[in-house]
Amino acid sequence: MKRTPLYESHKKHGARLIEFGGWEMPVLYSSIVDEHLCVRKAAGIFDISHMGEVFVNGPGAEKFLNKLLTNNISKLVVGQGQYTLMCNEQGGVIDDLYVYRIGDENYLLIVNASRIADDFAWIEKQCAGRDGVTASNESEEWGAVAVQGPRVVEFIDQCFLSAATGGTLVSKPTGLAKNELAQFDFDGSAVWVCRTGYTGEDGFEIVAPSTLIEAVWDRVLAKGHVGCLQPCGLGARDTLRTEVCYPLYGHELTETVTPIEAGVGFFVATDKPAFNGREVLIQQKTDKPARRVVAFKMTGKSAPPRPHYPIILPGDENRTIGEVTSGTQSPSMNVGIGLGLVEAEFEKIGSVIEIEIRGRRFPAEIIKKPIYRKPTS
Repeated sequence: MKRTPLYESHKKHGARLIEFGGWEMPVLYSSIVDEHLCVRKAAGIFDISHMGEVFVNGPGAEKFLNKLLTNNISKLVVGQGQYTLMCNEQGGVIDDLYVYRIGDENYLLIVNASRIADDFAWIEKQCAGRDGVTASNESEEWGAVAVQGPRVVEFIDQCFLSAATGGTLVSKPTGLAKNELAQFDFDGSAVWVCRTGYTGEDGFEIVAPSTLIEAVWDRVLAKGHVGCLQPCGLGARDTLRTEVCYPLYGHELTETVTPIEAGVGFFVATDKPAFNGREVLIQQKTDKPARRVVAFKMTGKSAPPRPHYPIILPGDENRTIGEVTSGTQSPSMNVGIGLGLVEAEFEKIGSVIEIEIRGRRFPAEIIKKPIYRKPTS
């Protein structure tokens, strides 16, 4: 298995390590529930160095990426990013990713760890023969951490001692707006700081040279003491994103599931003249797809729902109408929750369904996304 540059740090902090997409990664340090609630109430830091960094450059980069990706790259100014998807000609999702405009003709794509090789092969194939655009996979040269939670703003600025030198020219990281990034100096090296997030909380990602990421990790932990920061693993990352209904590649998104079916059609700019899968996706938006990813919560006592559990329509027919794509016990709500791909005629909010768990059926209800909503003060 591959290891990130933070492997020794994980061992030092007592992480339980598991295999994830070919990587040896921390699933937890203390407990999933403890780490989850820490992110919701204070701050957590995640190693995301296993994710990939692909750079696309040149005068033809914007036009190329607008053909490659579903969202509208032309809307980005230097220092902005957006969530987007890379589809095949059938509209299936090759990967979902973030793209940041880091210069007039320069872009950074952050891609899923398990998809780095497939993504770059697809990008190279699409790029072949095009003038004015180059793509490079620099995933081995970069590491990254995500710092998430409402108290991150109390200490993140202390990790960087000077104003931004690139991207959005702010004086400190907390000057960034949502989906903006800036380049800062860290011990004489340039690092990228993004304000994005995959937990439903405010937070930042720091993308740094792999030789520097351990120093970044250590400094953030040291400065984050005031914000009750603690290391968090993949377990909490999954429960956090499930509560707010963020998709995970291989679960809600695959090469045979489209963005419209997965419920992320907002990130498909059908007003663009041409991009991979456009015709299929326009037709699905117009005619409605035959299946949809829905959110649900259990309405009775049961074991947590898990991926691939059947979703049943209760009644005389007891028909299987789909399957769970992501499922867990919500630490914030203390109830079983999940996402599932179901026949579209049964996607109505309030619909009663059953989840088959270990051979038994338990009642659940389709609910509005996101499943978890922050309490209003």
